[in-house]
Amino acid sequence: MPIPAPLADRICYLNGAYLPLGEARVPVLDRGFIFGDGIYEVVPFYHGRPFRLQQHFARFARSLAEIQLANPLSEDAWRTVLARLVDSSTTGDAMVYIQVTRGVAARDFAFPAGVEPTAFAMVSPLPRPTAAQREQGLRLVSWDDIRWGRCDIKAVSLLGAVLARQHATACGADDAAQFRDGQLTEASSANLWVVKEGRLIAPPLDHRILEGIRYGFVAELCREAGLPFEARPIARAEVAGADELLLTSATREVLAVVALDGEPIGTGRPGPFYRRLRGLYDAAIAAL
Repeated sequence: MPIPAPLADRICYLNGAYLPLGEARVPVLDRGFIFGDGIYEVVPFYHGRPFRLQQHFARFARSLAEIQLANPLSEDAWRTVLARLVDSSTTGDAMVYIQVTRGVAARDFAFPAGVEPTAFAMVSPLPRPTAAQREQGLRLVSWDDIRWGRCDIKAVSLLGAVLARQHATACGADDAAQFRDGQLTEASSANLWVVKEGRLIAPPLDHRILEGIRYGFVAELCREAGLPFEARPIARAEVAGADELLLTSATREVLAVVALDGEPIGTGRPGPFYRRLRGLYDAAIAAL
């Protein structure tokens, strides 16, 4: 099935070439298609400027190293690719998706020798949070975290996240709050934060969650603004009893979660900690 317009006309990057997305082709034996053997990143651009690009590159490099996959491009080369894709876009605020897979080889679980990685990138409009989302917040449902044991690697194999988001969609919710062994991990594709008695609490950075780029950014904002912050395990009961619950990601930025499993979080409305953090986040974007 062809890629629908206007997606097909967007310029993408594939293995050294710039071409319309509708003309890009990857062999079916690419290990990204067969095994999900690859790494990806999503970099937001506001008014043409990348946000936290160096941190995205650092996480990309860490994930590639964890699966023993060489980055086919240098940081400078990736910067050139991203800049060209954003310049080709007329979408205003944008996001660039980057993906590297182990390349094309006969189907075998072991790493193939002498295979060139597949490097791909595409640009899309950045769907920033709507006024309604900012003012009304999000509604989540609980979901047992069934993902693999290395969620700190930003791998393209995302079936666990897909099932979590689909469960939320089927329940009429915005996303899923995932729990493993009775402790909060994250949403389907976002970090989650508990606010209790004026303190922001995050799950610790370990193999159970992805270190979202906003994780470090929010911690920085808290330090600069003198807002209490700590990282520690968070029990399911603490989430239900939170004063506020926040969600952060590249596309959702920072949003309040006002309900979990049909029960209100705190007052059931976006709270003061969220509004303070939202203001700091917006100021950082404006300062780019």
